[in-house]
Amino acid sequence: MKYLFFICLLCYSIVATSQHILPEKERAQVVDEILSDRFNILLPQIMDETGIDMWIVISREYNEDPVLRTMLPATWLNARRRTILLFYRDSAKNTIEKLAVARYNVGKNIESAWDKEKEPDQWKRLIELIELRDPVKIGLNYSKDHNIADGLDKTDYDEFMRYLPSKYKKRVGSAEQLAVRWIETRTEREMVIYNQLVSITHNIIKEAFSEAVITPGITTTSEVEWWMRQKVTDLGLETWFHPTVDIQRSNETLVSHLYSFSGRPEDMVILPGDLLHCDFGITYLRLNTDCQELAYVLLPKETAPPKYLVEALEKGNRVQDFLTNNMKDGLTGNQILSTALSQAKAAGLRPSIYTHPLGLYGHSAGTTIGMWDAQGGVMKDDGENYPLNPNTVYAIELNATVNIPEWQRDIRIMLEEAGFYGSEGFRYVNGRQTELLLIPRIQAHQGN
Repeated sequence: MKYLFFICLLCYSIVATSQHILPEKERAQVVDEILSDRFNILLPQIMDETGIDMWIVISREYNEDPVLRTMLPATWLNARRRTILLFYRDSAKNTIEKLAVARYNVGKNIESAWDKEKEPDQWKRLIELIELRDPVKIGLNYSKDHNIADGLDKTDYDEFMRYLPSKYKKRVGSAEQLAVRWIETRTEREMVIYNQLVSITHNIIKEAFSEAVITPGITTTSEVEWWMRQKVTDLGLETWFHPTVDIQRSNETLVSHLYSFSGRPEDMVILPGDLLHCDFGITYLRLNTDCQELAYVLLPKETAPPKYLVEALEKGNRVQDFLTNNMKDGLTGNQILSTALSQAKAAGLRPSIYTHPLGLYGHSAGTTIGMWDAQGGVMKDDGENYPLNPNTVYAIELNATVNIPEWQRDIRIMLEEAGFYGSEGFRYVNGRQTELLLIPRIQAHQGN
């Protein structure tokens, strides 16, 4: 029986983590193919929609604009020297030019348009390209409201404006709407990949919150965190933040929300009866996940979680439903937040919603639907004025505070799952947690 138990445990571990993860060379090919689709199909569309016919992105090596980082080919890990990208959209001819005022082609998608031997001054060459195309509106990446769209540094801005002829200066404006649309919008192929990415994330959490990793009374929260971090590395992936694991238990009072992410005790020994919570995300093929799930450590003779914890999780799921049912095209994050909170509270729940865009960055660009410390709505410079757009991904992040009489205290059901908002409305990218993970999930035998 003992031998069978360990065979089952080994099989569980293999099933939980086995994924077809591409080697580096094949990843590079996929990244560049996706970039080609984004440049040739997505970019003309969003340039037309935002009314910008010339977009200029300027960065220097190791000080890259967040937008430029998402445009570099797979073999470019950084910009080179000063890299200037120029995108020109001629909607009448239905063409898109992708040029680099740089010494090299920027991969296969962006062609070098600067011969230093013919024109030694990089800025003068940029001005020549502008004058030849005579754009109506020139977009630059500066923004008060969106940090990801504010990547143009002062030195490069000043130099650009110094060289730019007076007749064009009045045509310069912020490209924030275009930059945010570029960052937030997902293509069909990216969404196929996203499904696998979230599946990998879920499987790592399932293995971490299992007897394959946790031995109650011995294993600590910090050990689980580092196991998750190492697992990601062993799979050849990356994590964009350090995983966290925290505990809620019957003999302790509920502390602030911030406790779960900062200031919590390290190396807490995991015990039977504990409610575990993790925050974990990975990066693969330039996309990011962000996931929070819960597990319960069974007490002796327990074969299922207590009914009150099952019902508490259901309340967390109900808060998710109130949020996602209110995600409608064109509404701002503050509008969505206000309605969802009001409806959840009217249903007798105690919700807190702090959902953020997810995609090319973990905390990405788009509308902000609350912050954990701003449940009345966020200010304008946190993206309040930006609407929910289709073909975007969000980390559906929130919690429900639930009183547990059996524990004589409140607990907090904290959940986070990747969700996609498209033309047919909202869906979870790869499902959501509706049942607590159990430790252990494999029972060698049951006593009387």
